[in-house]
Amino acid sequence: MGVVTFAQELESPVAPDRLFKALMLDSHVLFPKLMPQYIKRIDLIQGDGALAVSSKPTSLRYAKHRIDELDADLPLQVYFDQKGDILSDDLKSVVYEMEFVDDGNGGSICRMSSYYCSDRDIKFRDG
Repeated sequence: MGVVTFAQELESPVAPDRLFKALMLDSHVLFPKLMPQYIKRIDLIQGDGALAVSSKPTSLRYAKHRIDELDADLPLQVYFDQKGDILSDDLKSVVYEMEFVDDGNGGSICRMSSYYCSDRDIKFRDG
């Protein structure tokens, strides 16, 4: 019962500002084109795309993402949570914190922490 936390760090040859723009600001356009087998469309349901989106995977399941904070200054940060029938019965929501920083070589490092929130005890399988 409570929160299970995972942290990871991903490297990319793409500069932080370009990666941030693609993954956070333009995802409603890019993701359905890049992953049409998983995402049919993403509808902006509030604001200019920086506040909330509802994604509609092709299996008619949905997820709602609410962006609580968006800081386009370096380091680029975003905090959002996810709800919807895409989550298992054991999960109430998932909260993400992402930070995009310059790696010193023209690329970026994305630091992401995920917080899985539940009203009951949950266990994650390895692999």
